Amino acid sequence: MDTSAPPRPIDAVLASLAPLLGERLSLNPSLRAQHARGEDTSTPTLPDAVAFADTTAEVSAILAACNAHGVAVTPFGAGTSLEGHVNPVRGGISLDLSRMTAIEEVNAADMDCVLRPGVTRQQLNAHLRDQGLFFPVDPGSHATLGGMCATRASGTNAVRYGTMRENVLGLEVVLADGRVIETGGRTRKAAHGYDLTRLFIGSEGTLGVITRIRLRLHGLPEAMVSAVCPFPDIGAAVRSVIATMQAGIPVARIELLDEAQMAACIAYSKLEGMAPTPTLFLEFHGSEAGVAEQAQAVEEIVAAEGGGPFAWAREAEARNRLWQARHDAYWAGLAWRPGKRGITTDVCVPISRLEEALLGAKQDIADSGFEAPIVGHVGDGNFHSIILVEEGNAAEMARAWELDRRIVRRALALGGTCSGEHGVGLGKRQFMEEEHGAAALDVMRALKATLDPRGILNPGKLLPDPSPA
Repeated sequence: MDTSAPPRPIDAVLASLAPLLGERLSLNPSLRAQHARGEDTSTPTLPDAVAFADTTAEVSAILAACNAHGVAVTPFGAGTSLEGHVNPVRGGISLDLSRMTAIEEVNAADMDCVLRPGVTRQQLNAHLRDQGLFFPVDPGSHATLGGMCATRASGTNAVRYGTMRENVLGLEVVLADGRVIETGGRTRKAAHGYDLTRLFIGSEGTLGVITRIRLRLHGLPEAMVSAVCPFPDIGAAVRSVIATMQAGIPVARIELLDEAQMAACIAYSKLEGMAPTPTLFLEFHGSEAGVAEQAQAVEEIVAAEGGGPFAWAREAEARNRLWQARHDAYWAGLAWRPGKRGITTDVCVPISRLEEALLGAKQDIADSGFEAPIVGHVGDGNFHSIILVEEGNAAEMARAWELDRRIVRRALALGGTCSGEHGVGLGKRQFMEEEHGAAALDVMRALKATLDPRGILNPGKLLPDPSPA
């Protein structure tokens, strides 16, 4: 009588892929642990193996093999996710695309480019530096552009230049069964069928794996000037933002840091001469005359709310230092209270409701007893609180998640969303039906079932499990 265990599906996949990938198919425990989660606080989950793909053909072969045997595939880029997108919650293969780093085309005349998903925004802009072009979507981290497409990323420049949704012209995508499709094209507008490009933008790896991206580029402005401006209280800062946006002033960036976040950033980034008080970080792009006009208009709005004075940064080195401090806000928050981890909220509301949402969140934080610095891309109504928690303290984590839920539900009640830019992943699935309704979720599940009938692509993410009948 044969008592040996039956072969596992993952073993069949590994046997199929080993000749193709060689050492790029790894069972190494340390490497698997590096692919067990991103920067969030979710419980790590080890993949059975990590597969490093170099080409679209290899991604196609990996997906075809996994689909044939029902093995889960979790795409992985830089691992900077804050919502558990890269956690392989059902094991299987962690598909690492970080080696796919070719910038294949730059079409300066048409202001577009084609690149592979492992390229980062920083690498692309370094490549474009001498061509008078840049890519503006700036989430702050060293995220890959493939991951930024998958999560519909935005960042500090979104108030002027838009998010990934507005800046992706087309994609190459590998479907669950290994088929390769191309979406979009080089024209700036088209009316030729379903918009498949935007179906995959923000799909978080649940519908297909992005292997090539065509991006819209922008010309470098003639003039760029940055500034910081303190306020006596956060309400005055928020009202200044609302008035600026309602006046139609085309600021490139307008970011808010509350007093706790400023204290953390001053210590972490050595921001000499700044005070731990609510502060706006701003940047103006355009001609010399246009920038001066924009700055004057904003100064007048700020003065009416008791803000100021402005501290200006005109040289590239000073501007870069200022914005690096803003981008390091998350790490500054963690360093401010050593030993803590951060649960990040990510709500976005209509600009007219921003003051109510932000002041409500401040009150929720005060009532909770947590320290939770606030930072936000407030020009488009998006802000984050970094709830600092003791990892491993189950009671404290539960209270922190309750605070997160209060902040999100207030945003939803104000016509907002549970996620302005980080995506849904594991962390925000519970709000999907509340935000979209059961019927819309049924449509999303139907799309998922059509493109991924065996459910192998990033399972457990984005869509909540259906409620029992």
